[in-house]
Amino acid sequence: MSQVVPPILSVLPTRALVDETFQVQVENLPPGSPVTLHSLHLSEDQHYWEAYGYYFSNYQGTVSVSDDLSFGGTYTGKEPMGLLWSMRPVPGSRKGLRLRKMNVCTPMLINILVYSGHEGFRDQAPLVSVVTERWYMAPGVQRIEIREKGVQGTLFIPPGPGPFPGLLDMWGGGGGLVEYRSALLASRGYAALALNYFSAGERQSAELELKYFETAFNLIKDHPQVMPDRVGLFGLSLGSLVSMYLAAESTAIEPRCCVCISANHTYPHGLTISGVYRELSKNFHLVRVDENNHVIWRDMALAVMSDPSNNLNVGKINCPVMVVNGSDDQNWPSVESAEDIAVRMRAAGKDHLLTRLEYPDAGHLIEPPFSPHFRATNFIESITKEKVIMLWGGQSKPHADAQEDSWRKIQSFLQLHMYSSPGPRAKL
Repeated sequence: MSQVVPPILSVLPTRALVDETFQVQVENLPPGSPVTLHSLHLSEDQHYWEAYGYYFSNYQGTVSVSDDLSFGGTYTGKEPMGLLWSMRPVPGSRKGLRLRKMNVCTPMLINILVYSGHEGFRDQAPLVSVVTERWYMAPGVQRIEIREKGVQGTLFIPPGPGPFPGLLDMWGGGGGLVEYRSALLASRGYAALALNYFSAGERQSAELELKYFETAFNLIKDHPQVMPDRVGLFGLSLGSLVSMYLAAESTAIEPRCCVCISANHTYPHGLTISGVYRELSKNFHLVRVDENNHVIWRDMALAVMSDPSNNLNVGKINCPVMVVNGSDDQNWPSVESAEDIAVRMRAAGKDHLLTRLEYPDAGHLIEPPFSPHFRATNFIESITKEKVIMLWGGQSKPHADAQEDSWRKIQSFLQLHMYSSPGPRAKL
């Protein structure tokens, strides 16, 4: 009597950084058999996330996620990383969840499972499973908590003697200390300071606030493992506004370059960040909700931005700038903002410093590659302090493509301007 050979599942590499691809392959299946490949992750806040694809084994009894088509599930077609980027909370989870790594010193553990058939796979035992590790922090990266000169943050230093280029890394209006992008940037060769700024206490004046950011920038610049003339700015949403504000208005620092995701340059003169939000609140009547009661800020922000005096004079920027945005951004008018930035820099003779990336059907939260897409998530509204579900926008597949493509181009931009010989700068 012939013995049934169990299927073999391989996930290579089993341990990788989150921006690296993997190969998922199942062998020893009956030829032409339907199987479901399922990824499952338990987040640090104890919520389960999953993705799955429906496949048919070939005549050799093999399924390769990189080479074969998914005929259904959370993604379709040939999607080598669909088991990651299409992850969503399992059915029955509470609404508005967002998957974010809080402890970057441990990996994301993703369980890859194989089931027979397509329908009802959750009710059966898997044929085979493998656990794979996804890391934001490469071996040898140093993580250093910063509580110095009033600055709150976490500095990540790449492995090796250095010196390295540095980046001041700033997230958006959700506040708090968010480390995972900085850890990944350090894994790619940049000393990155994840800065806590929005919820680190309101500063009394715009001058004191500017001083806080300048002090943070100089903490990186003066670190013995950092190249002092190669420190840049990296921001998303509100963080992109701070990056542009520093590049345009600060006379105390000279950023090497700026990366601004979901561009924002609306910063009425003389206001603190909290003051900017108070200015926004004057148009709070323009906030809309969609059919799911998700909050849309876009029109409120557009009303403030439409007054030219409320926007930064980005024509004063003298370093290379990369602006990244999605055309379906429902939180901020980042398309209009990017266009106005381009107009202002062109008028100042600085258009050679600007690189623009715009992605159709991508939303506001453009994160490192293979991160799940979050169209709407829970958010404490900065103006009303109410807990709402904020609409960020985007469609899963185009947003995933935008994250993968933009990260690759951001790495090229940083390599060019931070590691190469001096990049283009405007004549002063």
